[in-house]
Amino acid sequence: MAQTTLQVLMLGDVVGQSGLRAVTLLVPKLIKKYRADLVVMNGENADDGFGLSPENAQTMFAAGVDVITTGNHVWQHKQIRELLGNEETIIRPANYPGSPPGRGYTIRQVKGSRIAVMQLQGRVRLSNIDCPFRKSRELLRGLKAEADIVLCDFHAEAAEEKESLAMYLDGSLAAIVGTHTHVQTADARILPNGTAYITDLGMTGPEGSVIGFQAETSIRRSLTQLPLKNEVHDAPGCVHGVLISIQPETGLASSIVSLRERSAI
Repeated sequence: MAQTTLQVLMLGDVVGQSGLRAVTLLVPKLIKKYRADLVVMNGENADDGFGLSPENAQTMFAAGVDVITTGNHVWQHKQIRELLGNEETIIRPANYPGSPPGRGYTIRQVKGSRIAVMQLQGRVRLSNIDCPFRKSRELLRGLKAEADIVLCDFHAEAAEEKESLAMYLDGSLAAIVGTHTHVQTADARILPNGTAYITDLGMTGPEGSVIGFQAETSIRRSLTQLPLKNEVHDAPGCVHGVLISIQPETGLASSIVSLRERSAI
């Protein structure tokens, strides 16, 4: 196994065209700036705020993203199901019941280390799918023989659920990062047993928005309680995420730093 510290970028949910423009402009610069060995990015809101299209995925891969994670909106468009079935570097939450299209983890070879990226989805204020706590242990048992390092995107609504899973898994994997709520939290840290953690990476999407969408619509919905449809805000975007340093010899993290980079377009 390689002994050099690995640098991993884990970047927050891409929202609409603003987010995709920021990906194209900023992700290559971030890779160069931080000498990133692996880039993981959540893409479930890339297609006009809901879902992921093959074209969106290609834009992200072309910018240097290695693995695309998703979430509850990944099922929005039928064409993504074939892509999930065929593309190993796009994953969906592993704890959906039955046998949905796609896979819940992927493994990448990076500088002599086998890095697994897995994904889980929370159940608080989301669909009551299989237990992410039990599923995480099942996945980690299976990955012992396949991977040297494990990263996890936990796509969940509640901070309590995210922190609880992180504490439950501390020391069993290199990093667990939260996605879904689109607002970067200020709690990036290394947990006591060596797992890097942040409650939410934040989003890659338009500034001056409400979680990526037009503020006016969100305000009207709150005032009227009408089921108004969200529309993605059009403005220069920001990339939010973290840079994680990982020690291959232990499979654990040595540092995690929050990132925020603003696009000019």
